[in-house]
Amino acid sequence: MFTGIIEDLGVIQNLENDKDNLHITVRSGFTSELQIDQSVSHNGICLTVVKIDNENYTVTAIKETLDKTNLGNLKIGALVNLERAMKLGDRLDGHIVQGHVDQTAVCKSVEDLDGSWVFTFEYDSSLHNITIEKGSITVNGVSLTVVNSKHNSFSVAIIPYTFENTNFHAIQKGTVVNLEFDVIGKYVKKIMGKNLAL
Repeated sequence: MFTGIIEDLGVIQNLENDKDNLHITVRSGFTSELQIDQSVSHNGICLTVVKIDNENYTVTAIKETLDKTNLGNLKIGALVNLERAMKLGDRLDGHIVQGHVDQTAVCKSVEDLDGSWVFTFEYDSSLHNITIEKGSITVNGVSLTVVNSKHNSFSVAIIPYTFENTNFHAIQKGTVVNLEFDVIGKYVKKIMGKNLAL
């Protein structure tokens, strides 16, 4: 379980294909605090630490994960948003994030508002995921508030701190990002869908 509050920007050090899997080696400021088998969110994707080597650690993404996320687009030197799993009893500063990406989206525009930015993303609506105005959304692991919610797109407003301390500063028109829709909204949608089918 995560909160969507990014702790660190990791730097991709190595990418190694192994059959249908991808071993991803990341350099992070908190590597020394990690243990094998711990969960870490990478751009919103919960992955397990399988190796630690000084400032670097390695996680493995399987085909299912690669098919549904933007991990296959990673390059050496790319920045990834990192968050360790939350501790019970900590403040929940973002919202409840599972680390299970629902689908990807494409950035359609970035608007500079002289002190903040508005990013607009478009996603495939055939998967029946939804956003609501002022609801929660996770973009590349970052907990954000939806503005301008539409059938297959939404926007988020980004403050300077988030822009500078996450990989939002590297997102531009055409960039593919990971989305995790609000878990409460997903349950409500599923229940309402069943009731409507009766």
